[in-house]
Amino acid sequence: MIKTLVACTALCASITAFAQPPGTVATWAAMPAHSWTAPSHMMLMDATRAGSRMVAVGEHGVILLSDDDGHSWRQARQVPVSATLSAVTFIDAEHGWAVGQWGVILATRNGGETWEKQRIDISVDQPLFSVLFTNEQDGIAVGLWSLMLTTHDGGRTWARTTLPKPPGGGKADRNLYHVFADRKGGLYISAEQGTVLKSSDGGANWTYLPTGGKGTLWTGVALPDGRLVVGGLLGSLFESRDGGSTWAALNSGTKSSITDIVATRSGFLGVGLDGLVFRQHEGSASFEVHQRDDRATLTAALIDGAGKPVLFSQDGVLTVR
Repeated sequence: MIKTLVACTALCASITAFAQPPGTVATWAAMPAHSWTAPSHMMLMDATRAGSRMVAVGEHGVILLSDDDGHSWRQARQVPVSATLSAVTFIDAEHGWAVGQWGVILATRNGGETWEKQRIDISVDQPLFSVLFTNEQDGIAVGLWSLMLTTHDGGRTWARTTLPKPPGGGKADRNLYHVFADRKGGLYISAEQGTVLKSSDGGANWTYLPTGGKGTLWTGVALPDGRLVVGGLLGSLFESRDGGSTWAALNSGTKSSITDIVATRSGFLGVGLDGLVFRQHEGSASFEVHQRDDRATLTAALIDGAGKPVLFSQDGVLTVR
């Protein structure tokens, strides 16, 4: 999971890239990732599980691995790019994919130890913000200006998908920030202007679902109890109990923007800007809201074996024990 701040950090990186002499940043981004002395203190954008292993991705092509529930981290042995990586996903303990700047897509078959490049387009920096595979063959990656790529052969080939125009007219050019799936096979993408996109046929066709909000939605999750929860700008949070047909606004108790939401054993946890960490327990309508003293820019979270969050940020891994 821009998260990454998933989207904003990636967009800022794009602006920086465009300001450089032609070819300079693109050439550097396509080079293999450097081995850093303190990689766990670098900007990290997303994290996920590969079986029991934790995997995090971030700036300069950094990919971190932890086999002790987030207590210690090491860098992946081989990453073929130095581009900022925005998101990562695994379908099991071995097979995973990561995406990021310059539309790069990486794949691993050994739990993240080594990665191979499946795609990069250094002619234009149209970053990918999120990636999801539903099995070893079928995957989708989404990003800037409604960029959507799909594969049905494990990523050996990727094809562009053209989205329909949004309701009310205009171009299909909204930024697509986070793709996730429910247990019934539905695919969802949190996007701009308070919109969630949904596909019920594996990504072949998409519809726009208005949540009632107007701000950008940076993240979303399908909970085990069937609820969908999406969040984003200025603490906006929306919930659906009918597969996205209708949405209700939730009072998150914060005005800090939400960058990631993850399911927990008894509800869900979210993180965001200004050191925001909040929880909702199953069966409760209220939230427990906490703000870290360091006001860290939190980008992602994972839950460890003890049920406690491991936090990822602009400053690297921030554990909460």
